[in-house]
Amino acid sequence: MKGVFLMPYPFQLRPLPYRYDALCPEIGERTLCFHHDKHLQTYVDNLNAVLAGCPDCQGKSLEDLLRSLEELPQSKSAAVCNNAGGVYNHYLYFDCLGGRDQRPSGKLAQAMDRAFGSFEDWKTRMKEAALGQFGSGYAWLIADQDGAVSVAQTPNQNCPLSQGFWPLLCVDVWEHAYYLDYQNRRGDYVDAWFRRIDWAFVSSRYEARG
Repeated sequence: MKGVFLMPYPFQLRPLPYRYDALCPEIGERTLCFHHDKHLQTYVDNLNAVLAGCPDCQGKSLEDLLRSLEELPQSKSAAVCNNAGGVYNHYLYFDCLGGRDQRPSGKLAQAMDRAFGSFEDWKTRMKEAALGQFGSGYAWLIADQDGAVSVAQTPNQNCPLSQGFWPLLCVDVWEHAYYLDYQNRRGDYVDAWFRRIDWAFVSSRYEARG
């Protein structure tokens, strides 16, 4: 189920691509259950409610919606940004997890070395972005049209797709992503998140960047 973002309206909650206890002890079963079944479900329900009154929007995928916010009716664009972003960003966040102490390889590793110097330097940059995002939001590894990679931050449920970038992976720094396991220790959560990245999946996104 990883990488399935093209489902049609009305959107349905897609199952996790692994068991709820698959990321223990770094991310607990209770956290994943609440995060996926409650928080993500709310974004799915809200997105369907927003699109119910916009027939022209209903034929678009999540990616198309987020890439064309300026083309949507003005009364819908902010709500679509928040809720389509909430669905897309969460799907990518969950999909990028499931590995165990992996490292990037192949063309993605080469692109990261060019951009950051080394994998460890990327981790430093990524953690700085995650800790530096004030309040709720995400830190990202993104690629441009030429394949150059960089680290980015977005607040709330904003998504790099809306700025013309291709998201490769993201770490969710909304408190509901980590508070049950780490309370206010965001840095400890990010360190644990690094250990569970599925770099084979992230590399496949880099190869298929659109």
